[in-house]
Amino acid sequence: MTRNNIRIGITQGDINGIGYEVILKTFSSPEMLELCTPIIYGSAKVAAYHRKALALPNINYSSINSAEEASQDKLNIVNCTDDEVKVELSTPTPESGKAALDSLLRAVEDYKNGLIDVIVTAPIDKHNIQSDAFRFTGHTEFLEETLGEGAKSLMVLAKDRLRIAIATNHLPISQVPGAITKEELKQKLLIFNASLRNDFGVDRPRIAVLSLNPHASDNGLIGTEEADTITPVIEELKQNKVLCYGPFPADGFFGSGNFKHFDGVMAMYHDQGLTPFKLLANGGGVNFTAGLPVVRTSPAHGTAFDLAGKGVASEDSFREAVYMAIDIFRYRTSEKALRANPLRKQYHEKRDDSDKLNLQAAEMKEQ
Repeated sequence: MTRNNIRIGITQGDINGIGYEVILKTFSSPEMLELCTPIIYGSAKVAAYHRKALALPNINYSSINSAEEASQDKLNIVNCTDDEVKVELSTPTPESGKAALDSLLRAVEDYKNGLIDVIVTAPIDKHNIQSDAFRFTGHTEFLEETLGEGAKSLMVLAKDRLRIAIATNHLPISQVPGAITKEELKQKLLIFNASLRNDFGVDRPRIAVLSLNPHASDNGLIGTEEADTITPVIEELKQNKVLCYGPFPADGFFGSGNFKHFDGVMAMYHDQGLTPFKLLANGGGVNFTAGLPVVRTSPAHGTAFDLAGKGVASEDSFREAVYMAIDIFRYRTSEKALRANPLRKQYHEKRDDSDKLNLQAAEMKEQ
């Protein structure tokens, strides 16, 4: 396999959900093959079943045994699922859970062996995938364990300039207050700050930190986490040149549009961040796992069993996940090259500043 294109390893997710539908719809556009070499870990027979059941366009894909055999001008499918597996659209089953896990394990193995560059995951059912090989609450925690090399992960939901990180990932709400310690929150904010710089190209990120309690506790009337933990961490990081602000009450922060003034938002728990994100992203957006050596993205939606088999699922979020994986991989690669040549990096930064000044001058002239 030639290696000009970025090699996207795509896990099939739960075969009874909308995973194959959004994957096949995404790569029905020939232009996608000009951007990357897609390699699905799954089954050519299962893909054919979905294509026929959903009356999807005839997509040219190649069935291969190894990612090394992948062609750049085709959608490639590495067969790692039993071809006799039964597809039961809209119904999570033990078989569909095993198929999702087999796909994920093979993609991780190939990433370790350098056969793919990034990973894009289709949605899984977090219950039926559980086994001796997978005892995690989601992809994020699993990839931290298998590909993190000791680094800690951070869940980031991103759509254009809206980026919301989750301090406590997939955690029961009853456990959230105890998990928000000074050490943990500081670590998450540092990961977020580094990711905004190194993955999204924001020179000096401005991060808004949400409160845990309603009204940011109303000066201690509704809880003490803000005064005891969140505010001291914000002040400490400010002293270390990390531009973070807050804590802001979540309701007013999003309702007023204040989020538009920041490069990133740190939410304290899952639904505090994902509820406004999904409303604002309007069905789009990407789940990105920050902090790890591997670039991993996924669509910002689940298996959607209620939509499976109807042919109405939108591929927009999955397509955005592919785009973002490509962009972040390219940015990391270019930054690595610039750091290896400091003089070139200085020239690059000066050129960027010059471009910005020219743009500002042009805007002033138009006014």
